[in-house]
Amino acid sequence: MSGLFGIISQKPCASELYYGTDYHSHLGTRRAGLSTIDNGVMHLNIHNIENTQFKTKFAYDVHEMLGNKGIGVISDTDAQPIVCNSHLGRFAVCTVSRINNVSELEKICLDKNQQFTELSMGRTNPTELVALLVTQGKTFTDGIANVYEKVRGSVSFLILTNDGIIAARDRYGRTPLVVGRRDKDYVVASESNSYVNLGYRTEYFIKPGEAVHISHDGIHQLIEPSDKMQICSFLWIYYGFPAVEYEDINAEEVRYRLGEAMGKSDDVDADYVSGIPDSGVGMALGYAVGKGIPYKRGILKYTPTWSRSFMPVDQESRSLVAKMKLIPSHKVLEGKDVVFCDDSIVRGTQLRDQVRMLYANGVKHIHVRISCPPLLYGCNYLNFSTSKTDNELITRRVIAELEGGEVRNLEAYRDETSKQYANLVETIRKTVGVDTLKFNSLATVCEAIGLPKERLCTHCFDGSSYGE
Repeated sequence: MSGLFGIISQKPCASELYYGTDYHSHLGTRRAGLSTIDNGVMHLNIHNIENTQFKTKFAYDVHEMLGNKGIGVISDTDAQPIVCNSHLGRFAVCTVSRINNVSELEKICLDKNQQFTELSMGRTNPTELVALLVTQGKTFTDGIANVYEKVRGSVSFLILTNDGIIAARDRYGRTPLVVGRRDKDYVVASESNSYVNLGYRTEYFIKPGEAVHISHDGIHQLIEPSDKMQICSFLWIYYGFPAVEYEDINAEEVRYRLGEAMGKSDDVDADYVSGIPDSGVGMALGYAVGKGIPYKRGILKYTPTWSRSFMPVDQESRSLVAKMKLIPSHKVLEGKDVVFCDDSIVRGTQLRDQVRMLYANGVKHIHVRISCPPLLYGCNYLNFSTSKTDNELITRRVIAELEGGEVRNLEAYRDETSKQYANLVETIRKTVGVDTLKFNSLATVCEAIGLPKERLCTHCFDGSSYGE
């Protein structure tokens, strides 16, 4: 993932741009950037944030960034925003994207005598690629339509010009954009919670495939929305900050409903329920009500400055971050039967290590409850996890084991009533070393979110997708 933030203010905007962008820090740990424009002059700062916080890196840059319009990004990919000077004028662009046909699009750009200058680690910067596709249009509107037509995968982006900010949401809405308003000032963001403390209130949820121009004159539509939506269901399950609203649906309430549904159907005996921070907490609170048992904090996150542990590139670093950020409460855990709620199981390594830590702290029995179905397919649209192949998923490894070395019969393993599904869950249970393990159903996920399945991207659970 990545997170975007833009602002149109009647006063110098750098400070609010800084804080609004920082509120997206849970969406990326690799690069971050801010760009403002002042009477046609672009100001740009980009930093590596892999080993530090956004606030620390940009604290001194803010005072040098002039103008009342700006965009910012927390990125888990390459350096951005990108600043361009073209026949469309001078502009900056930042993206949330996963572009699956980069090589094809590179050739299209090179054949038009365009060039790439922002090569990072030997590969094309996807944000620069989007910028070049935009400049192939006669207008910004034409250029955005060109991006929608050409890109396979997903892309939402902000364009900063001297006249305002253009916000373009992925044509199937896989990633969100929302506009907030404070009198005649506007912000546009990936997450609605990013502007609440700045005094803004939600004005408009940009629709799938829609592009709008935002200025002091208001919000003006450039491209009409698509009639289809495939917003990522995992936004509510894991990615989003608990206070965020996507499509006017609060993430914490969804997690609560997922836990409540699990608790009502669960027959396990336990002393209390605990959430694995952060995204398992909302589920655990709902589970406590649904099951009728207490909620206690048996495991706590030391500090929110620890990055999400799927971000580091190598497994050793991921395991270290996962271990260091969570601290067991020994007296709360000792001698107890505990239900632990979590958002998902990806590779299984983090959960296995957490289970060992919990048993070492005297837990009698561990019952793990997962808010979503097993992840059977790697994400094609949001760069979820650093898994390079589907086969890094614990489900794929288990299925290969059960099927004699070959990953097959996936449809049977998706069926929550099948013998194959039961064998999959039981083998995962043994692998991670817990006493019992249960997953929520896909129907429960859709019901908790409150959108029909055809409006949600559920590819990681059932392989369904369109518009790649």
